[in-house]
Amino acid sequence: MKRLADNINRVGLVANSAKVSRRALVQRAAAVIQQAGRSVCADAETARLFGLKCGSTPTVAELARGTDLLLVFGGDGTMLRVAREVAGLPTPILGVKVGGLGFLTHVPSGEVAGALRKVWAGDYSTEVRPLIAASGTARAQPFTEQALNDFVVSRGGSSRLIEVRVWVDQQVLTDYRCDGLIISSPTGSTAYSLAAGGAIVSPNAEVLTLTPICPHTLSNRSVIVPLSAVVKVQVLSERVETIVTADGQVQLPMEAGDFIEVRRSRAGIRLLNPGGACFFETLQRKLHWSGTNV
Repeated sequence: MKRLADNINRVGLVANSAKVSRRALVQRAAAVIQQAGRSVCADAETARLFGLKCGSTPTVAELARGTDLLLVFGGDGTMLRVAREVAGLPTPILGVKVGGLGFLTHVPSGEVAGALRKVWAGDYSTEVRPLIAASGTARAQPFTEQALNDFVVSRGGSSRLIEVRVWVDQQVLTDYRCDGLIISSPTGSTAYSLAAGGAIVSPNAEVLTLTPICPHTLSNRSVIVPLSAVVKVQVLSERVETIVTADGQVQLPMEAGDFIEVRRSRAGIRLLNPGGACFFETLQRKLHWSGTNV
């Protein structure tokens, strides 16, 4: 591992543009990296907004191709955006929590220097997280998208339930009347799916989770299927506005007859974790699980 750490000589910085108030944090991180004898680069927007005097690249993907580590400042939303942009590239990503709950951001904002010292010492682990891919039609137009967390087919502005039919590997599962349906990756189990009552899934589990949102039939519960499965969702509603979203960020309108097919993507990302803390330690910390004295 130490030899791998010695190869982290170029660090790319990416920051949430809405967090300019944390400029000093990003600048301190750049200084710590340079003091360790490593070089710093940033995407053009981060360099401009956060006042970084370093090299820059037009896109995050180009930044990842030219660096050995991406240091991402933000919440899970920033991490999801970066994940889709660098999907399939080998550059590991280290998330610094500047936001909410942050299941994907391993480092608190006040511990950046200590985390980087662990990285230089080789005290870290990396893990590959698979993305999921969707193809289908939106208003009869073909589309393809990728997501790290989930795809959600849901109602738009109306308060009426939507109707969708779901297949798993060409076998009909059921018809749902609900506010929406979440198809989540193992990584996405702690996102919208968890809020909708879905199970917490270990990120190295080879499964997809199908979680209905406020289903009309109380017997409808989350369904776990293999990550190798192909899940098809077709819109049956004719009068209710329906949308599909990728990671809550890419949104497309759908109508009756439109469908999506979700499967494991060929691309993934690498997350770096200083100190090698495991997923269950993260759960305990993020969800404040402290046990009981009873």
